Amino acid sequence: MPIKLPKLLPARDILEKENIFIMDDERASQQDIRPLNILILNLMPEKEKTEAHLLRLLGNTPLQVNIHFLKTATYESKNTSPYHLEQFYTTFKEIKEKKFDGMIITGAPVENMPFEQVEYWEELVEIMNWTKTNVTSTLHICWGAQAALYHHFGIHKYELPEKCFGIFSHIVNDRSEKLLRGFDDIYLAPHSRHTDVVMEDIEKCPDLKILSSSEEAGAFIMYANGGRQIMITGHLEYEAQTLAEEYWRDFNKGLATQIPVNYFPDNNPENPALNRWRCHAHLLFSNWLNYYVYQATPFEWN
Repeated sequence: MPIKLPKLLPARDILEKENIFIMDDERASQQDIRPLNILILNLMPEKEKTEAHLLRLLGNTPLQVNIHFLKTATYESKNTSPYHLEQFYTTFKEIKEKKFDGMIITGAPVENMPFEQVEYWEELVEIMNWTKTNVTSTLHICWGAQAALYHHFGIHKYELPEKCFGIFSHIVNDRSEKLLRGFDDIYLAPHSRHTDVVMEDIEKCPDLKILSSSEEAGAFIMYANGGRQIMITGHLEYEAQTLAEEYWRDFNKGLATQIPVNYFPDNNPENPALNRWRCHAHLLFSNWLNYYVYQATPFEWN
């Protein structure tokens, strides 16, 4: 089944070339099914890239998905054109009375700041509180995961001695959980962050469960309240070259940046990286949409 997108959204052209099933409003209105309404709070600076990353995964399931993009009202993005934001994004004030089947809260380049010093923190707290009554399941990614762990469960983050940057091996801690159904015993996933959380703090919290972890990268996938809240500390949604773009961006700025671990062939940044986590990215998002959104959400929200 398709993902429904506006005709003029730039990510649409990218996804259509990859044979992702897309339809517009006119065709979607003729479908006699109950589509899923997914809200994406995009806190990343290059919003169009993040849109393509997420839509590629949301558009590869048997479900029709309506996408709604959310921006902060208390902070104006400097890396995305005002025209793009005006055309495709809305603010929390405009949707706070609505119900959504699922929501994604992305990462943000503010991880070295205390949460309370982030310009839009109070707005994000209001949104995270709202998700508990207005969203069936919320997926938090990277800094978004750390923000959720801190706000909902009091789990603090700490600064790493060096950036967690590269492709790391992960194990499945609980194979009975549907979110990881079909996962290999060991699989790869990208990470890119300067901060982390302590696994022992999560294990002590009775409301949290670690579903997957890495010896090198720590706790990776966690959930609470039967999947109403899901936290992922890495970036399964990344494309093959995303970490390379990040590495070269910092290198060309003259910053002391390390080569991503286990990423470039022969550890040579001149060699194009290969995507070795794509299947698990699709599987994770498919499982989330099916088991925690579609199977759990009411046909009609009251």
